[in-house]
Amino acid sequence: MKNPHTVIHSQIVSEKGTDLIEKNNQYLFRVATSANRIEVKQAVEKIFDVKVKSVQVMNRKGKVRRRGAIAGRTSSSRRAVVRLEEGQTINLT
Repeated sequence: MKNPHTVIHSQIVSEKGTDLIEKNNQYLFRVATSANRIEVKQAVEKIFDVKVKSVQVMNRKGKVRRRGAIAGRTSSSRRAVVRLEEGQTINLT
């Protein structure tokens, strides 16, 4: 197994993420681009000491940005939506 801290980069705190926490007990994480569902599940369970019910991962393609005549692209990333078992929570502080 990979080091859990190299699989999970950070937790995403946004309005959408807050709604997911309140309604569905789901948490958003930015994860390594090479990580799969099983590695994400094991990393979250080890870091936060919780039971994970399901994991969904998605690739987010970088956006095209321009600065005058120079065009570039922001970096692509991978996100994971982790649903916890009933009664489990992650302390955000």
